[in-house]
Amino acid sequence: MKNLPTDLLRTFVTINQLGGFTQAGEVLGRSQPAVSLQVKRLEELLGVKLFDRGQGLQLTEEGQMLMSCARKMLELNDALVSRLGSPKVSGSVRLGIPNDFEVSFLATTLGRFSQSYPNVTLDVSSDISANLLHDYKKGAYDLVMAIEESNQPHPRLTDFILDPLVWVRSSNLMLEPGAPLPLILYPKGCLYRKSIINALTQANLPWRIVYSTSSLLGIHAAIKAGLGISVLAKSTVPDDLEHSPEYAPCPALGSVSVGFCYNGNELNAASRMLLDYLRNALHRL
Repeated sequence: MKNLPTDLLRTFVTINQLGGFTQAGEVLGRSQPAVSLQVKRLEELLGVKLFDRGQGLQLTEEGQMLMSCARKMLELNDALVSRLGSPKVSGSVRLGIPNDFEVSFLATTLGRFSQSYPNVTLDVSSDISANLLHDYKKGAYDLVMAIEESNQPHPRLTDFILDPLVWVRSSNLMLEPGAPLPLILYPKGCLYRKSIINALTQANLPWRIVYSTSSLLGIHAAIKAGLGISVLAKSTVPDDLEHSPEYAPCPALGSVSVGFCYNGNELNAASRMLLDYLRNALHRL
C-alpha cells in the first residue's frame, strides 16, 4: 500500500489555492523547480495527472478528487499536531469578527482551533467592523478581526491582507436599463455600504436601497432572491452567487484591508495562540 506524504499534499493544495507554482513556493519556502518536482512525485505515486497545464493550471478530474481528500487529510494532520505538539494552553478570549466572515472563514477556523485547544474558552461576537473597533476601544474585546479602507494613512489593523471588493448578484437578476440600481446593504457605518454609495454617486448612477440588514444570511438570502445587488469582500462570497470587480454599469471599488486590532502587551497566552491561528488562516486565503 502506498503512503501519500503530507508535504506533497500541502504543496498540491497550496498551488491550487494560490493559482501558481511560483506563488506556492514563496509561501512554502521552496523554489519553483522544487515545487514542480513535488507535484511530479505526487503524480508518479498516484499514476495520474493532477493539473491540466494547458488550461491555466485547472485541476483534472483526478486532481479534483484528490483536492477534496487532501484538504481533509491536512486538516486532521494539523489538528493532531496542534493538539499533541503544542503547549497546554487554557484561558478565555473575547473575540470580535466581521459579519461577513462568519460563514466563509471563521466558522471552520474557530472550530478547528477549539478542537486543538479544548481548554480555551472562546466568547465570540460578530458585528460590522465600525462597531467592533468602537467596542474594542471600550474594552469589550481582547482581539478583533476587522475590515478597513485599504488606503488609510494610519491603519488601525495589523497583519492584514488586501481583499478585492466585488459586486455580488444572483444569476437570475434582471436590471432595468436606466432605473435606479437596487441595493442590498448592511446598516449605516458599514464600510461596504459607504464604498457602494460613494462610487455610485461619483459615477452619477441612480440607486435605491431595497433591503438593509446586519445579518450575513439575510444579505445572502436577499441576493439569491433577486432583490438587488450588493458588494462583499471576494473571499467571503458563497459559490452559488455570481461576482465580479466590475458589473455594468457599476464601477470597480478596489480592495479593503482585512486584519487584526489588539494590544500585544495585554494578550494572555490563549489570546496569543488564537491570534497566531487566525493570522495564519487569513494569510492562506
